[in-house]
Amino acid sequence: MAQAEMTSRIPNCDAYFETIQSKKKLPYSLQESLTAAFAQIPVSSFPEVPGGKVIEIQGDTTVIDAVRILSEHNILAAPVRNSEAGDSINWRERYLGVIDYAAIILWVLENAELAAAALSAGSATAAGVGAGAVGALGAAALGATGPVAVAGLAFAAVGAAVAGGMAAEKGIWKDAPTAADKLGEDFYKVLLQEEPFKSTTVKSIVQSYRWAPFLPVGLDSSMLTVLLLLSKYRLRNVPVIETGKPFIKNFITQTAVVQGLRQCKGRDWFDCIAARTLSDLGLPFMLHNEVISINSDELILEAFKRMKDNKIGGLPVVEGPGRKIVGSLSIRDIKFLLLKPDLFSDFRQLTVMDFMKTIGYTMASPTTCLPDACLGSVIDSLALKSVHRIYVVEGDDHELVGVVTLRDVISCFIYEPPNHFDNYFGFAMKEMLNQ
Repeated sequence: MAQAEMTSRIPNCDAYFETIQSKKKLPYSLQESLTAAFAQIPVSSFPEVPGGKVIEIQGDTTVIDAVRILSEHNILAAPVRNSEAGDSINWRERYLGVIDYAAIILWVLENAELAAAALSAGSATAAGVGAGAVGALGAAALGATGPVAVAGLAFAAVGAAVAGGMAAEKGIWKDAPTAADKLGEDFYKVLLQEEPFKSTTVKSIVQSYRWAPFLPVGLDSSMLTVLLLLSKYRLRNVPVIETGKPFIKNFITQTAVVQGLRQCKGRDWFDCIAARTLSDLGLPFMLHNEVISINSDELILEAFKRMKDNKIGGLPVVEGPGRKIVGSLSIRDIKFLLLKPDLFSDFRQLTVMDFMKTIGYTMASPTTCLPDACLGSVIDSLALKSVHRIYVVEGDDHELVGVVTLRDVISCFIYEPPNHFDNYFGFAMKEMLNQ
């Protein structure tokens, strides 16, 4: 990551550590110097994505095909192109947003309830959804997307069943979540093989189910802006555009930034920070009882629901009162449910542990470290394994005491100067006026 440029602008940091008064944070003078340095480094200096071309997904791609594309390229997100934009040079018209596993989780969980409602209403196929649910709501419902539309369709499906006496007659569960617990293979038949789910496109969900806004930066924006967006402002990725051109030039992720930082090993400023232990830096930021986790005997869909509800990208799998960590789940693991449904026919009753065993435990093995680990070793683990979090454990039983994320690591190097984002949003406004 522009090593020579950064080294020339960041002074030797040894002197700064002589004035450390607290072991819970870096000295302000060092962080100030690093922040000032990153503010002078343009985004154009950041390495391009592998292959030099950003992977994009057309808005009319089906959700399942989008999952397949993300999986094949081993990426968590991709910009979505507006298939109707034609030759427009306005990037706002060409791009609808970003599709990622977070949006897909929201879509899957909402539609799981809709599929359950349709089937519990006695509809063996989604043709029944069309005749019952959609027919009851009217054609307008087909134009709606997101939780509102899903809730409406589910209500209509269940309502139609109750009105027709089917629910009482067949002893069918009257609420979608309960009904979904009994669906098994039928769920996949509706969600993956029947309409309207089979043809659901990325365009129809990217805005209703997106987890974060679509906020691009320019090539001449500063890397400090990117680092702040990826840490303090909790974005997972930042698109990069070139003024006057419609295509996304680069796509910077948290993983790419931490991998870039690791390449600075050997530079004084990096080595000084990397040598500090987690406790010296005040990490982990969360107390052990604040870490969101899932027990190994809980249902796998509850794990994904917990990620959705807490807007997190992964969680540890624990066992026992001491919360011994036995595995980890990532938001991207939902691809196994969607791309390999034959492995999970009874997925509504599938526990977290059974899910991990089915996909292969090594894929779900947790990345851990001890509380006295140095930041450099944590960065190595995160970068080499391409994971988004490392769990802090202690004792022979590997009891969970905290978590350190990519966002936490990035935040160790910079802070937000006063009024910094006035310039960033000024750039955004300038772009809008020039289109």
